[in-house]
Amino acid sequence: MSETTHDGAVAMSAPPSPDDGLSSAELATKYGLSVSGARPGLGEYVRQLWGRRHFIAAFASAKTTAQYSQAKLGQIWQVMTPLLNATVYFLIFGLLLNTRDGVPDFVPFLVTGVFIFTFTQSSVLAGTRSISGNLGLVRALHFPRASLPIAFCLMQLQQLVLSMGVLVVIVLAFGVPIALSWLLVVPALVLQFVFNAGLALIMARLGSKTPDLAQLMPFILRTWMYASGVMYSIEEILKDVEVPQFVEWMLEVNPAAVYIDLVRFALIDSFTADQLPSHIWAMAVGWAVVMGVGGFVYFWKAEERYGRG
Repeated sequence: MSETTHDGAVAMSAPPSPDDGLSSAELATKYGLSVSGARPGLGEYVRQLWGRRHFIAAFASAKTTAQYSQAKLGQIWQVMTPLLNATVYFLIFGLLLNTRDGVPDFVPFLVTGVFIFTFTQSSVLAGTRSISGNLGLVRALHFPRASLPIAFCLMQLQQLVLSMGVLVVIVLAFGVPIALSWLLVVPALVLQFVFNAGLALIMARLGSKTPDLAQLMPFILRTWMYASGVMYSIEEILKDVEVPQFVEWMLEVNPAAVYIDLVRFALIDSFTADQLPSHIWAMAVGWAVVMGVGGFVYFWKAEERYGRG
């Protein structure tokens, strides 16, 4: 097409485009464009996360190595820290408050509780800071953000495996025999890892917008520890103290207590099945599924908002 200008020259005008009249959204759809940083579908997100599995493992291992790189004893502190905590709890609760009464093999009982609860405690604390404490990485690179809290939980699992070797030595030193029930530790810890990862994902999303939450969490986790039978037997306490039925029920279904009791049952022969809440394996699986799936979906729903503003 042509038209004449005011000076008599002939100018060519562009032919009409088939895209004329289309909105921005319609143009994006037509040419397969998408919003930068948009949240992928849940199935696609899972596939992306699986594709980063090697990064998650390498990140967890690097963090584990770097955590104690400035300390002279290095990674020995991974074991020394919970052992020192267990020693303090033994002095205060076992000796001064005498909670060891009625609890055979109290030292293995106590150390198991401290190690297993520390696994959950450390996973939650690390998860809370996983996004807010790694904003440079989040803003610089494109990857599924769930990789970070999951990697930090994997890091805590690696530390727990080392601690479990020490726990086995302690259990044997106090005369507890090796038994086939020790194999139950594996499914118990797998379920606890899934539970921890789900809870860490929830806390990662909350902590990404409220960094002060990381300062509050140690107090919340300490309260949770005191209600989880780490330093005492919940069964023995309930024998001596009258509590409302719903309080007894809450103590029994407490997920931290559930996973602690499962590992104690697996490792300590004097901790028998009649000391376990009924349907404890069902509770362990239920907590893992509900928290694992629920936490993952909750975190995924805010995927495009992490690291912004």
